[in-house]
Amino acid sequence: MKTGVITDGISLDFEHALSVMDEYGLEYAELQFVWDKEVGFLEHEEVKRVKELLKRHGKKVSNICHHIFAGMRMTEKPGGQLHQTHLDRLKRCMEIAHEVGSPCVRILSPKKEQILFGSHGAEKWNVAKGAWDALLPIIAPAVEIAKKENLKLVVENGNGTMINSSWTSRKLIDDLDAKGTLWVLWDPANKCWCHEKAYPDGYE
Repeated sequence: MKTGVITDGISLDFEHALSVMDEYGLEYAELQFVWDKEVGFLEHEEVKRVKELLKRHGKKVSNICHHIFAGMRMTEKPGGQLHQTHLDRLKRCMEIAHEVGSPCVRILSPKKEQILFGSHGAEKWNVAKGAWDALLPIIAPAVEIAKKENLKLVVENGNGTMINSSWTSRKLIDDLDAKGTLWVLWDPANKCWCHEKAYPDGYE
């Protein structure tokens, strides 16, 4: 079994987090917040320091975890300033992933619209019309960036996000025809909040 941890779940002090990983025999470091910065904001010298500490402690990086697309509203336009800002940060995360040997870069998805699908009247009164279709051109450029960089793009099923379940995770991959590039960072606890049974339903 491969075991790891999001390092800031232990401490923002990266070296201390690695020392605790040593103590518990954890091999894989997932980088989200390092010292006082979210990972995608690290400068070149800081990334160099991260690499030195990883080597000293014999750790591998499993994932670069920046909150790409988190908090965006579905009213944001693809190619707009905010969208481009997130894509630029994703590109920086890809650079860091290459530097530290991470095979994956994580994204989230924009803020959840409450009801995405429905029929027999629900589509008129309850459904956030067009929200799902608007999501696809938000995520699609990120998939293309990952293809170009030859890295896995992983989307977490996050609470309060458009991709909050295994079902929507799989639908996103299928609708973008992104199998092999876009993967799921599966959080079985998060899906409890959208009333999806984690296993076997969600897993399958």
